[in-house]
Amino acid sequence: MTILYLDCYAGISGDMTVGALLDLGVPLEHLATELSKLALPEGSYALSTHPTERQHVAALKFGVAVHDHHTHRHYAGIDAMIAASGLSTVVKETARRIFRRLAEAEALVHGVPVEEVHFHEVGAIDSIVDIVGTAICLEYLGVGAVYTSALPLGSGFVETAHGRLPVPAPATAELLRGLATHGNCGEGERVTPTGAAIVAALAVPSTARPAMTITRVGSGAGSRDFGDCPNILRAFLGTIRAEGTEEVVEASCNLDDVTPEIIGYVQERLLESGALDVWLVQVQMKKGRPGTLLSFLCAPSDLERLAALMMAETGTLGVRHTLLQRIVQERRIEERDTEFGPVRFKISGCGEKPEYEDCRRIARERGIPCRDVMQRLLHKEKS
Repeated sequence: MTILYLDCYAGISGDMTVGALLDLGVPLEHLATELSKLALPEGSYALSTHPTERQHVAALKFGVAVHDHHTHRHYAGIDAMIAASGLSTVVKETARRIFRRLAEAEALVHGVPVEEVHFHEVGAIDSIVDIVGTAICLEYLGVGAVYTSALPLGSGFVETAHGRLPVPAPATAELLRGLATHGNCGEGERVTPTGAAIVAALAVPSTARPAMTITRVGSGAGSRDFGDCPNILRAFLGTIRAEGTEEVVEASCNLDDVTPEIIGYVQERLLESGALDVWLVQVQMKKGRPGTLLSFLCAPSDLERLAALMMAETGTLGVRHTLLQRIVQERRIEERDTEFGPVRFKISGCGEKPEYEDCRRIARERGIPCRDVMQRLLHKEKS
């Protein structure tokens, strides 16, 4: 599978993203042809690229010269324009997802329904080009998954249509919820609303670069120069072995004021809600207090939901998480007729065994020990 890793050490914006993707090999002519399928006023913009440097590091600068300065558009209108365009289904879905995520953030900030969100800067033609252009480039490159590094928060103020706002701007701050961020940078707006929306809608947060075979590296230049680092977004394109390997998130928290009954209940809730595994480790905490390390494995897409459940049920103030690679054996579930009726068997390269839940049910119904049920089923299959 082809994956894309966004190294956002300097931040991310819409034009930096498109610049980095073009630098990976997307022809500018292809981007222009696809963008022409949008119902934007003819001659309202022109695309350009040119090689540049940021602190002596080479990068590609992508630009959109706007000739129509009508900058106020509603979310509903932009969404309808993309949906009615001649773009591919994949591009339309990707672009609409980014705009939807952005609209949801704006709606929360301004206290209005999503459908009534009124874009200013992000409704401008250049921002529409950046978002739809990102979707076009991702499809051209055949990207199946996007990952992102931690994002710099920046500091100071930025001038917007709503006046002077602190960095990160309110909508950007909302979009950053659930993403890894850091403050190891100087002043300035390092993450724009468009850049934040792209990452929030499409990318899996990664505390380390995903294990991948890198095929190309693209660099997109930002408009400003920062003194602390080159203002460049690096995009790593590569492959990851899909068969036998998958990504999971390991999340955990330390508990020293939660009863064992509640911890057991939380363990059940996490498993019922989609966690791949849940386990407990007894630990010694500060001031000699005994505690419990509660951990779970889950798919990256389930992290935010399961972490929220863990915090709500335990009262913990935070959940640590790490993105991991794991090698898995091919396995399947097969239902067989047995002396106890239909029973599901888990079959892998290491052998096979009856599903515990089926054995547990049979033991309760028949009034016999569960281990006897399992042994009889295994013996029957081997014989």
